[in-house]
Amino acid sequence: MIDDFTKLECPFVRKTYEVDKKDWKEHGSKLELREPNVYLVTPELAEGYSWVLEHKDTTAIEKLHGTNVGVVVEKNRLVHIQNRTTAIDMYQINGGKSHLVEGILQAVGKGYIETDSGVQYGECLGPKLNCNIYNLPMHLWYPFTVARKQLLYKSFHNHEKGFWQWSEWFRVALKSIFYCRYHKIPISDMFTNPEVPFAEGIVFTNPTISEVPNKPRMAKLRRNMYPWYYWDKIKIIGLEDFWYDYAEKNKIVKKIDYIY
Repeated sequence: MIDDFTKLECPFVRKTYEVDKKDWKEHGSKLELREPNVYLVTPELAEGYSWVLEHKDTTAIEKLHGTNVGVVVEKNRLVHIQNRTTAIDMYQINGGKSHLVEGILQAVGKGYIETDSGVQYGECLGPKLNCNIYNLPMHLWYPFTVARKQLLYKSFHNHEKGFWQWSEWFRVALKSIFYCRYHKIPISDMFTNPEVPFAEGIVFTNPTISEVPNKPRMAKLRRNMYPWYYWDKIKIIGLEDFWYDYAEKNKIVKKIDYIY
């Protein structure tokens, strides 16, 4: 067994809100809500995460919507595959995880898996995972080392950073670089091409302030951490007034016609 990949935290303080149960029964499954509540960001910056906003070496890469898989290589051979804390037997027939194995083998063919001995982590994507939002014909394991180079939002430092600025970026313009690269869509067309889906979110990385060599400090921020992700379909109970002001200012269609 290998260690599970480090859980990434949000750089903003989050808060749980109840939602209308009738709306949840109708739309909760599609919105991936297991219970009638949502866990949302607030404008308050979490302790220890000022580097996300302030440090010059912080970068933003696309967060892929798949499942985390780690692999172990020894002497140029794959010796272990693990989905979070579950070891994957690539030879198991009944009840096996053949789609994850397929993703690893596709990655081998693309040269994504390094031959040096050690542990490598990545995200497995494809037809059986999260509605296949990337429209992949087969499963593919995509390593985080490649993502840091290929899925970088290069204009990150050209725009003002902050909670509300990122909310608008996520809401209207955060498109998937991975989708463009895989389907050979020019990055310059990313924002205008309706085929390109929104990215799930971003991962902030910073190698300069990391306490572990070759392991950058990281944090995550997803679109579904914001209330606008839900509120055209689900009423959220107890939202603060600033969210109503934000919705009115940006003319957002919402199902929050009254305050509970």
